[in-house]
Amino acid sequence: MTWTTRTAETALSIGMGVLLAAGVPVVADIPGRILLTLGSALFLAQAARDLLQRPRLAAGPDGIRVRRLIGGVHLPWDRLRIGVRETRRLGLRTPTLELDTAAGPDDDDGVLVVLGRRDLGADPSAVARELRRLDPTA
Repeated sequence: MTWTTRTAETALSIGMGVLLAAGVPVVADIPGRILLTLGSALFLAQAARDLLQRPRLAAGPDGIRVRRLIGGVHLPWDRLRIGVRETRRLGLRTPTLELDTAAGPDDDDGVLVVLGRRDLGADPSAVARELRRLDPTA
């Protein structure tokens, strides 16, 4: 089973990046051009990140694989703790999926991965329930 950023959100980032880049030659003042260029670069960088990290999270019989910008990380089921943390800021509820492994005999440190709704393309609470269901050690 896999989870990744929604294709529509990635396409929207590409569209906004191109739209802002198209406005650069139209704007006469230098600060406006700089702002449009920076905005375009940020949207396009976000879209590139989405495309490079596809799928963002994959669950298999041997554990979970999380893609990062450079490489990825494998989290085995037997050492994995799955949790959902919810924060409230400015009246908005923001849940995040937390995947944590304790330090093992082969590792110096454990690994903590935190993924939000945009990373997963789904509600982190629903993903956590599905991962718990797929866990063969539970």
